[in-house]
Amino acid sequence: MPTFVFLLVVLLRPLVPTKSAHDVVHAIETRYRGARTLKAKFFESYADGKGGISAESGVVYFSKPGRMRWEYESPEEKLFVVDGTNVWFYIPADRTVTRAKIGESADWRTPLAFLTGKTDLGRLCRSIELVESQPTGKRENPSSSGNIALRCAPRVNSGDTGDQIKDVVLEANADGYLMRILVEQPGNLTTEFRFASWEENLPVTETKFHFDPPSGVTVVDEATLAGTLR
Repeated sequence: MPTFVFLLVVLLRPLVPTKSAHDVVHAIETRYRGARTLKAKFFESYADGKGGISAESGVVYFSKPGRMRWEYESPEEKLFVVDGTNVWFYIPADRTVTRAKIGESADWRTPLAFLTGKTDLGRLCRSIELVESQPTGKRENPSSSGNIALRCAPRVNSGDTGDQIKDVVLEANADGYLMRILVEQPGNLTTEFRFASWEENLPVTETKFHFDPPSGVTVVDEATLAGTLR
């Protein structure tokens, strides 16, 4: 590189604006605030801290105000629904569904219903900061060039148990779409959600955000189950 070009790059580098955590949060909130409905493909992976890894995928829908539907398609069918009052998790093969009040659910998917309506990351995080560049291979690093990762210190709610969430990394692309969420728990347990093909304001039927347990399916209240296991 010619000397004068190198000097020009060095001199101009400080003039390139650097996004702050506030800038990224604002971009995410602006992106989702006007959405009445959302749809995206998702890929979920879980690492048990001992070398075991499992993966699932499907389609997720969001609807204003604060409703969600996760349709798991592979490797087996599952359904996770937030209907505005209750959280339902149904596994057809088990003929069992768990139910919890929204404010009592310990599942980190539940508060993501905020993506439609009054988008406010402050409802999820008591503090947010940019993830500084980590050594190559660290999962905290952005998964794609141009993406930015934020570290979220999650708020504790009434649904939290002994397996509290330690750390959450939110990754957004240049357009403010959430592309990845990394949830870390004690014991090196990690759950990662990746999103793709976001679509906004498409017609989604109301029935997608309601759940009626099929005949013969056992309904277990999450609060009762948690009390039994203590």
